[in-house]
Amino acid sequence: MNYTPKKIKRILKRCIDELSETPELFSKNPTKDFSRTRKLPFKQMLKIVLSMTGKSICGELMDSFGLKLDMPTASAFIQQRNKINPEAFKMLFYNFKNCIDEQKLFKGYRLLAVDGSDLHVPINPNETDSFHQRKNGDKPYNLLHINALYDLERKIYTDVTVEGKKRENESKAFVKMIDGDTSIVPTIYIADRGYEAYNNMAHIQEKRQKFVIRAKDFSYGGIVYSLNLPQNDELDEEVTLRLTRKQQTCNDQNLKFLPHKCVFDYLPSSCKKHISVTPYELKFRVVRFKLTEDTHEVLITNLSKDDFSIEELKKLYAMRWGIENSFRDLKYTLALSYVHSKKTEYILQEIFARLTMYNFAELITSHVVVKQKNRKYPYRINFATAVHICRNFFLKNISPPVVEALLLQHLLPIRSGVSHPRGKRTYSAASFLYRIP
Repeated sequence: MNYTPKKIKRILKRCIDELSETPELFSKNPTKDFSRTRKLPFKQMLKIVLSMTGKSICGELMDSFGLKLDMPTASAFIQQRNKINPEAFKMLFYNFKNCIDEQKLFKGYRLLAVDGSDLHVPINPNETDSFHQRKNGDKPYNLLHINALYDLERKIYTDVTVEGKKRENESKAFVKMIDGDTSIVPTIYIADRGYEAYNNMAHIQEKRQKFVIRAKDFSYGGIVYSLNLPQNDELDEEVTLRLTRKQQTCNDQNLKFLPHKCVFDYLPSSCKKHISVTPYELKFRVVRFKLTEDTHEVLITNLSKDDFSIEELKKLYAMRWGIENSFRDLKYTLALSYVHSKKTEYILQEIFARLTMYNFAELITSHVVVKQKNRKYPYRINFATAVHICRNFFLKNISPPVVEALLLQHLLPIRSGVSHPRGKRTYSAASFLYRIP
């Protein structure tokens, strides 16, 4: 199906209209909230929060209503916002994503990268799950953690969970997203070293899907460390493990004992000697290759050697960087780092609103064809500018041909093979006092 900017906007507005038909389902007081005619009805509130950037609340209202004398006040906006459960924006995110039914596959597979990212939010000691009190009198802070599945070919988020940093458990969140995925399309889950766990691999195996997970390189505590494998510069070995909770002496090198502290959902947490439990069989490949003269990388995968060689696995894992770039765009281009509240429930509204607008902008941008000319580099649309154009397209009556023409005016060269060391900086929440009016 050809998803033009006009069609994508129509789908998003239809999703908003469907939610607006039953505002009582997403209101804190269903019998009272949004029952009277006001300047800020439920539908208008959804649109305003969706279109928010990093401005002050007054600035956001001016963008939505223009400079009018009867424009709602910031106080009125906050009062109306307090009536809406965050579930409304979460539902809107999933409904919009599900309405885009196209699939872009890589060698017959849907590519889903998983990763997590911290979000610094304004200090609020009342939010105990995210509040961190530092020692030695240093300034405290609040931190939320976003876990996401990101479609690398379609360049959109498909599933997201948010939790306070104190309750962060990336593997648990990953398993929840795996089990919640109802798609029957063959899928490859691509993950970094933080997701190296038997339980994650088993859940993907049970779904009859594939995985590519970066592992620790023969270091203590990693999966590869406990395997009897040669430490060659290049390695491609198939492994079959039989996981058990029973600690026993035998000559079976494939039998792997899991202590009760190791989370594994397909075996009981403890096992008495007189109870017979069949070991769980887990099959995968261990692939090791050189990055530089002094560094190596190890991948664990259940993709077959016939379908994916070592070189193809290298390229496949390198594509995972797309989710890292998406987090950067989400936080700074779409201004998720500039939330408008200290309360977690309001912040959740903005998180799912920004995710929806990210998908909205990416879908429009990816369906605008950039004609490649005889130049040194291929070119792509500048996503930072595209977000601004798509936001105005959502808010105002800009015709789709104008949107496409504006997007094609702002292009960037694609310079492949360019790499820079990842910088380490300390970030803090953006203060409410220093916002664009």
